[in-house]
Amino acid sequence: MSEAEITSLGATRTGVAHCATSNMRLGSGIAPLLAQMHAGMRVGIGVDGSASNDASHLLAEAREAMLLQRVARGAGAMTARTALRLATRGGASVLGRDDIGMLAPNMAADFIGIRLDTLPLAGGSAYDPLGALVFCRVPNVDLNVISGVVRVRDGALAGFNLEPLIERVQHALGRHG
Repeated sequence: MSEAEITSLGATRTGVAHCATSNMRLGSGIAPLLAQMHAGMRVGIGVDGSASNDASHLLAEAREAMLLQRVARGAGAMTARTALRLATRGGASVLGRDDIGMLAPNMAADFIGIRLDTLPLAGGSAYDPLGALVFCRVPNVDLNVISGVVRVRDGALAGFNLEPLIERVQHALGRHG
């Protein structure tokens, strides 16, 4: 994207979903997120489909986006908090939604919970709990609530037996027993 294109898109408040892992996997380069944001574009973090992003892990995607900006522009280019904001409020803005993206009255209350007292997060959460969510590798969420319904509890899908599904996938791939 040229500077003129960024300026033009910023003037119209055009939104862009940045899918860092997909860009890296496809060799598409490093998106100019900072220039896009400064020009007035609405920027969010997203994940592409499994053809170019195997995990679809939004926190991992926020981490990759932050680290790519740091590679391109230096260690102070993007903070973990900015990456989290792009993954939440930024994504809501790109979608033109003012009812999602943060926990507040009259907002959709979809949220996740992550235990910080685990080995993968222990070091980072001691000095910056929010930063640890981006800098450390969060294996899985411990709690996920969508529209007021608990979908993940204690790291497991609530009310869903995953083993038969895994068996079906392995069977379809020819990996029996």
